[in-house]
Formats: sequence, structure tokens, C-alpha cells
Amino acid sequence: MTLSINAKTYTGNNYSANSVGYNGPSKTASVKDDAKLSQTAPKPTESFSGLGRTQAKLTRTLTLTGAATATGDAILTIDVAVPVGFAGADVDTLLNDAGAFVSSATFKTHVKTPQVAF
Repeated sequence: MTLSINAKTYTGNNYSANSVGYNGPSKTASVKDDAKLSQTAPKPTESFSGLGRTQAKLTRTLTLTGAATATGDAILTIDVAVPVGFAGADVDTLLNDAGAFVSSATFKTHVKTPQVAF
């Protein structure tokens, strides 16, 4: 089982009932290049159909400059919760907007500086 992320191929390595861990092309014994996809099923009640939850996580070891250590791990986690009965087009719009935001100069500044007011 493989996963493609930005023209890189990640290979399934760790499987459980609700998640799969993947090794990326730069993965070694001392360098992390990992992806993980997980899911949580909705928990309905009498008055609410519940939320389906998914998570995507990327972890990469980075070479550091001017730091106390030579390397460190960068971690990006994306959590999504959508209500049961959603329209596919609504989720597409949500994810397209989120993708555009994450790749925007504003979000990059937010992560690099960290800055929260624009």
C-alpha cells in the first residue's frame, strides 16, 4: 500500500484497525520521513448523528542551524471532523480552502515567525 504526497511515494509500514503509518523516501534509522493516516468513527446519540474524524500527520527530521542540536523533528498534524450526512461538495470546498491557506504566504509566516495577527 502506497501513498503519494507532492510527487513523493510513501510505503505502508505500520497497520492497525484505524490507522496506517507510512515510510517516506528519505526515511533512515536516524532520519524521520513519516506519514500517518488515522480515522475515528462517528459516535451518534439520539439527537446527533455524530462526527467522522480523520487525521493526517507528517513528521520529518530537519537539519538545524544555530541550534543546540544538529537535527530536530518538524511535525504537521491535520485534524478534520465532519458531521454525518455532509455534502461531498461542501467538504471539497472546505479542504480546497484549507489547502490554499496552508500554502499561502500568510500561513508560512504564521509558522516561521510565529505570528497570529495580520
